[in-house]
Amino acid sequence: MSKYIKSFENSINWLHGKLTAKQFLLLSSILVATSAAIIAVMLKTIVYYIHFFITKEYSYQNTFYFIFPSIGIILCVLFVQKYLKGKLEKGTKTILYSIAKKSSFLPRNLMYSNVVTSAITVGFGGSAGLESPIVTTGSAIGSNYAKTYHLNYKDRTLLLACGASAGIAAGFNSPIAGVLFALEVLLADVTISAFIPLIIAAATGGLISKIILQEDILFSFHLQQAFDYHNVPYYVVLGILAGFVSLYYARTYIKIESSLEKKKMNVYVKALLGGLMLCALILFLPPLFGEGFESIKVLSDSSPEKLFEHSIFSSLLMNKWIIIALIVLTMFIKVIAAAFTVGSGGNGGNFAPSLFVGAYLGFAFASCINLLGIANVPLSNFTIVAMAGVLSGVFYAPLTGIFLIAEITGGYELMIPLMIVAAISFMIVKYFEPFSMDSKKLAAQGHIFIDDKDKTILSSLKMVAVIETNFQSISPDATLRQLIEVVSQSKRNIFPVVENEILVGIVLLDDIREIMFKQELYDKILVRELLQNPPETINADEDVQSAMKKFDETNAWNLPVLSDGKYVGFVSKSSLLIKYRDKLMKS
Repeated sequence: MSKYIKSFENSINWLHGKLTAKQFLLLSSILVATSAAIIAVMLKTIVYYIHFFITKEYSYQNTFYFIFPSIGIILCVLFVQKYLKGKLEKGTKTILYSIAKKSSFLPRNLMYSNVVTSAITVGFGGSAGLESPIVTTGSAIGSNYAKTYHLNYKDRTLLLACGASAGIAAGFNSPIAGVLFALEVLLADVTISAFIPLIIAAATGGLISKIILQEDILFSFHLQQAFDYHNVPYYVVLGILAGFVSLYYARTYIKIESSLEKKKMNVYVKALLGGLMLCALILFLPPLFGEGFESIKVLSDSSPEKLFEHSIFSSLLMNKWIIIALIVLTMFIKVIAAAFTVGSGGNGGNFAPSLFVGAYLGFAFASCINLLGIANVPLSNFTIVAMAGVLSGVFYAPLTGIFLIAEITGGYELMIPLMIVAAISFMIVKYFEPFSMDSKKLAAQGHIFIDDKDKTILSSLKMVAVIETNFQSISPDATLRQLIEVVSQSKRNIFPVVENEILVGIVLLDDIREIMFKQELYDKILVRELLQNPPETINADEDVQSAMKKFDETNAWNLPVLSDGKYVGFVSKSSLLIKYRDKLMKS
């Protein structure tokens, strides 16, 4: 096997030398997309058959049915502890951080770790989705491919996005949504030249999905009713509801997941407790088992009673209002179930849960309108459209939500209501939360600025790379004569005054010009009489964005840098601007 891999690598290296940079990038986008798509198809298939075996052999009435999700989380934690040294990087935030702070380099183990852990978690009934692990895996493939062939930061980032795009395209057989996801979620800024590799990658992913994936594994359904413009007011209200539900989703998920991750306890105990809480939720609300795509199809067919026919509420399903209440309850609890799944040690994403929540919201809203006699709206259409609304609000990706739903329904008949609901939902969430769920924590730490390319580039610069150490220091007890000697040997006009590695102050050349040539003062004046406090200091581990703010506030061009209170050098504003310009040109 290694012989064939080596032969393949040699072939690619040969092509790398023969093709132009642009041609090689296009070839690379196809190779990365093919790998990402095959893994996405493989993951979806594995999870499908694990789920098929469990639900076939163990029905809802069997005790094992409720234990399986907990087993999946524990097995996931076991794999992480034994084979990944206790550390699993997961979620879109890992990719965003890599792009912003690690020059788009992702660890090699991400090419398989998310596949294994998510297959175990979701396959055994964990209430999360596979799309985030697929995106992370595809991105890691693109990043490591670019690293192997020594591509620059710009091309490496683009291939990373190509891998993610192909993964989404393969997972849903929706190439347009794959391209838009990469543009909206991963790339802070993009040029026209980046579109072609992304389009090729998404088309490759969609084609592979079409060829390999079975129809019943794909998440797809067909419209039952055409769009009626008389229902536009109700779609507007649905968009508003989707926005607030998305806000609830993001805040609740972050709060629960963070709380679980911060708990200081044995990882296996945490996995067991989280798994048991998840099992308890599934006991009462069976649709929470697994990704939930099957239950979405049940809703789109307007058969909600089937979702709870084997639950403890089965005797109450004759009342339609009780069914709607159960659907609304399941919608809100799905967020909690997803947070338990991931926060306790499992692996999965929020793509599928957000679609789940949207579908349940749309169906419940439309059912209420119909039962109250306000109007007669199509249940399936509202179920489908609401998915785009919640997906847009959770991921801040309205275009992805619109075209994903349009593609998986096999047409664009609902394009107008999709646009209305997705846009309104996005605007509402954006008003209350400037950053998406995945980027909020990184933005709070100053790591990324999705909507501001300047800040994104500044945040990617590392302070250690711009510290200058060729400033000649002097002791506070030195005489003016000794200071003049230091000045004569230096090309700088600022001199740090240091005692026992501690910065006492600074001496500016302009401040001593008047006494520099008065030799009678050379042995009478000490440096400590001439020093002044610097206008500001910078910590060695401080982010560049914060440092630039200090430069602007003080109007200084050079500021001293301290590490654990000790003097290490200076940072100049001009050096930062030069680094920024170089980074801007490369991006």
